[in-house]
Amino acid sequence: MSEKKVVVITGAGTGLGAALVKRFAELDYHVCLLGRRESALREVVAKYQLPAASVYSMDVSKRSDVVSVMSQILEAFGRVDVLVNNAGVGYFAQAELITDEQINQMIDINLKGTIYCTQEVLPNMRERDAGSILNVISTAGLTGKATEAVYCASKFGVRGFTESLLVELADTNVRVLGAYMGGMKTDFWDGIYESESIQQLMDPEDVADIIMANVTTRTNLNVDQVVIKNRIVG
Repeated sequence: MSEKKVVVITGAGTGLGAALVKRFAELDYHVCLLGRRESALREVVAKYQLPAASVYSMDVSKRSDVVSVMSQILEAFGRVDVLVNNAGVGYFAQAELITDEQINQMIDINLKGTIYCTQEVLPNMRERDAGSILNVISTAGLTGKATEAVYCASKFGVRGFTESLLVELADTNVRVLGAYMGGMKTDFWDGIYESESIQQLMDPEDVADIIMANVTTRTNLNVDQVVIKNRIVG
């Protein structure tokens, strides 16, 4: 079993995922970076000069991928201390204009991907009676939004899954945190917003700091959700 604590982060190649990679590395975790593009993951490792990191190419929407990669991680390190379900995708238009392919991608990646990854690490956490699951959800999981009907549906699903996990794990030492944040300055919004509008959004580095302050395990205290909203002045 690894002497270092082990964190698994999906969607680790860009934006908030990459920022969380840096934060956990600074806490001396062995960081497992998961994502569809191995090149992007390796760029993050090189950028932050991570001393303890592993890279895994994986599509969270494919159960076979998730089973294979999570099995490799558990075999290599013996445990997962923190799982960060961060991978996500969004398509935005009036509800009747969203295509079948777009619907499937949002449900498969945002919702089913979160479920698949959690299912693979939860038995190990239950057995050890320890661990934390962080689900990156978005404020789209709290309220409906115009042109985001299906995206919201996928995120409301993750919210329901997260809240149910809290109930199922209430008598254990496995922690669950749902992070609900507004839009961030990342490539997620490329082609959706103008660059000037994107620059008015939150910095993922700031969001990562807030999440880390809440995911940290503390005696006699549990934070089960954190809401981080944009503040646009003018």
